Amino acid sequence: MFLRLLSDIHWRAANPKWRRMTCARQSTSSTAEPHPVALPAQAQVVICGGGIMGTSVAYHLSKMGWKDIVLLEQGRLAAGTTRFCAGIVSTARHASIELKMADYSNKLYQQLEQETGVQTGYVKAGSISLAQTQDRLISLKRIASSLNVMGIPCEIITPKKVAQIHPLINIHDLVGAMYVPEDALVSSANVSLALATAASRNGVQIHERTSVSHVTVQKGRVTAIETDRGQIKCQYFVNCAGQWAYELGHAAEEAVNIPLHACEHFYILTHPLNEPLASNLPTVVDPDGRIYIRNWQGGILSGGFEKNPKPLFTEGRNQLEIQNLQEDWDHFGTAEMRRATSGCPSAQDARFGGSADHAARELPRVLHTRYAVYHGRVTHCSGLLRSGWHELSWYLIWWGSRYLAEWMVNGYPSENVWPLDLKRFGTLQSSRTFLRHRVMEVMPLMCDLKVPRWDFQTGRQLRTSPLYDRLDAQGARWMEKHGFERVKYFVPPGNDLLDLGQSKTFYKPDWFDIVGSEVKCCKEAVCVIDMSSFTKFEISSTGDEALESLQYLFSNDLDVPVGHVVHTGMLNEKGGYENDCSIARLSKRSFFMISPTDQQVHCWAWLKNRLPDDSNLTMEDVTWKYTALNLIGPRAVDVLSELSYAPITPEHFPSFFCKEMSVGYANGIRVMSITHTGEPGFMLYIPIEYALHVYNEVMNMGQKYGIRNAGYYALRSLRIEKFFAFWGQDLDAFTTPMECGREFQVKLDKGMQFVGQEALLEQKQNGVYKRFTMFILEDHDTDADLWPWWGEPIFRNGRYVGKTTSSAYSYTLERHVCLGFVHHFDEKTGEELVVTTDFINQGDYEIDIAGHRFQAKAKLYPFSSFFTHRRRKDEMELSGYQGE
Repeated sequence: MFLRLLSDIHWRAANPKWRRMTCARQSTSSTAEPHPVALPAQAQVVICGGGIMGTSVAYHLSKMGWKDIVLLEQGRLAAGTTRFCAGIVSTARHASIELKMADYSNKLYQQLEQETGVQTGYVKAGSISLAQTQDRLISLKRIASSLNVMGIPCEIITPKKVAQIHPLINIHDLVGAMYVPEDALVSSANVSLALATAASRNGVQIHERTSVSHVTVQKGRVTAIETDRGQIKCQYFVNCAGQWAYELGHAAEEAVNIPLHACEHFYILTHPLNEPLASNLPTVVDPDGRIYIRNWQGGILSGGFEKNPKPLFTEGRNQLEIQNLQEDWDHFGTAEMRRATSGCPSAQDARFGGSADHAARELPRVLHTRYAVYHGRVTHCSGLLRSGWHELSWYLIWWGSRYLAEWMVNGYPSENVWPLDLKRFGTLQSSRTFLRHRVMEVMPLMCDLKVPRWDFQTGRQLRTSPLYDRLDAQGARWMEKHGFERVKYFVPPGNDLLDLGQSKTFYKPDWFDIVGSEVKCCKEAVCVIDMSSFTKFEISSTGDEALESLQYLFSNDLDVPVGHVVHTGMLNEKGGYENDCSIARLSKRSFFMISPTDQQVHCWAWLKNRLPDDSNLTMEDVTWKYTALNLIGPRAVDVLSELSYAPITPEHFPSFFCKEMSVGYANGIRVMSITHTGEPGFMLYIPIEYALHVYNEVMNMGQKYGIRNAGYYALRSLRIEKFFAFWGQDLDAFTTPMECGREFQVKLDKGMQFVGQEALLEQKQNGVYKRFTMFILEDHDTDADLWPWWGEPIFRNGRYVGKTTSSAYSYTLERHVCLGFVHHFDEKTGEELVVTTDFINQGDYEIDIAGHRFQAKAKLYPFSSFFTHRRRKDEMELSGYQGE
């Protein structure tokens, strides 16, 4: 009944090299065996872990030409959690990068058996995702829109059509479903063995029964690994140890935190039914019922993702290889069995295996804290890489491991993998308590409805502003970014706080009017937004080292007068944004750098790896030292001038200027004339011990100007209607300044060399293949229609040209605004062509929201006439704001 079949034997019989490298063993033995082949003294790459993850990395590295590779497995290949995967290959993914990975994996699995001679059990059975509610159906329609534009056959079907395709499904409680005919089934362990076979033929050495105990690091680089059979010197070490990865990360001389935790998972196997199920019967996924059902040798394999999962192995390393855990029918049996038998009536007549061991398997699942695969280089140790995957998405590993191999061989992957990058996390997300609590939330999320802007509930209030309690008492509703609590909006007195906090919808949200009032105040009076979560670095030197280094690493000219602020990109060699930031020149030799919240680990690692090793040059992370208040609105200048007794007029304090000032009793406040929204105002970077005093002073002084608190939802609306691109949402490592209208922020004409310069010069000469564009929805009913959020397909003259990257309702235009990239594909060949201004302006556009297309007006510049208009101060009526 195991997923590992006879191909294990066939593989070894067909591979003489493997027979020479390994000795005979009994399949059930867990004791150490003799090793006839000694380990090599050195290798370019050592991979720890012989499951689907490690074998896939070895396969892709060997395919890309690296041969000096050693793969070590403490037990037997594919005998860990890989062995127990359900083997469902589905492209029904919300995230674009995961969708691409799954599609590519599916296509490659079809040829893997032919390439290696190892049976993988690949069957193109298709899949049906069921919807018991209208919200679930909307979610499936959004996925279907993405699948269709990628050329993956997919359709939304009626309950009647479900019964025709899969006659065993009870359709009485369904409102619809999504059918993907090219989804597939495989044997996960056999796929791993096939990958190992191909890797071995390409020169990879594979050693079973070999445990890694220590990783040696010298001067920040991996130099060797220690095993129970001796040392191997190496340049790269890849941690693919699955459920053991956390402990292995701490086996290095410089500990590496890996946010993984094991969790129990259940599935049930039955004997063949009275009328055995066909091998090509579609897999059924019922997220509302929290179960999946697939054919298993004429019977049923059904698993569930319960709302109260059980984490395990929190205490540390275990030696589990292929053993099942103890059955727990009280925990799993009742609810999941009811759902399985009610959704598939034929399961009521199914006979379970001859023993309880065959009836219910309680298995370890290794889950990631963010419900996603991850991989990447560690931040402080060159040559050490880590990779991990939650087991529901094991089939993504083929393509995901290819990204990791590309990263190692080429220095960068071929796609934007930031949603998978380990540098999204800090050490705070790696405590055992955090991981245990978060994994209990992550597992149910696999079936929970993915409404826009949902937030994790575990691991909260971990990083907070000094103003947290004060803002919370005033009705702040919170979200989390990189572990930092940030305000979404403020609920006025009298509103139902619980209701607003728990509202989930694809339509107009309950906070619409609240955010609208905050936006109105930002435009007509003055608001305060706590933005303390911004990443903040100070870079300085005793001589000109800081300026010279930053001039090379950043695309804009930083050799500006002291007190000026420069908005600039930190680009890679291809000209893409590794970071988008603001840098203030504090003195001739000192710079203050402001970056997005989730750049704290990534940006630090990027700069550390590229700044010269010079004792005269220092970089300090001062994120925790400063509270940041964004004072937005035309009355911000009045509030600040009265608190500082200093002239704040444009003549004395122009845009993009930085000055150290006193505010109230507090000294040393770094004030910048920038708001990140296009509205007038100032950013105040306040030493943390003065934060509460300055906030109180600002709020007290601002009362007569109509001041109020605001949150990030208002900020989002303001910046999107101004056509401002944000890193991580609109900008990424594959987007250049030339593609998003920021060529004016690049020093191409100043004769200075910088990273990414050659790529940008080429684009300047030849043109760009995508263009950042603003879309205003024209026939969209805000109250009745589905809202755009991000990821919606863009159509030009009826043809797919790209996707949205972010969107918001513009309270100024009273329309929805979407931002996204437009591509130009040749209608016959599909080849990408240069995108010109005429191409953008001469098209008719539509935005697809869950299968419904809305007409949209494309713009390459914001509606300046709306934004430059400001009421005269003496005409403003502030009484309404004072009341609020």
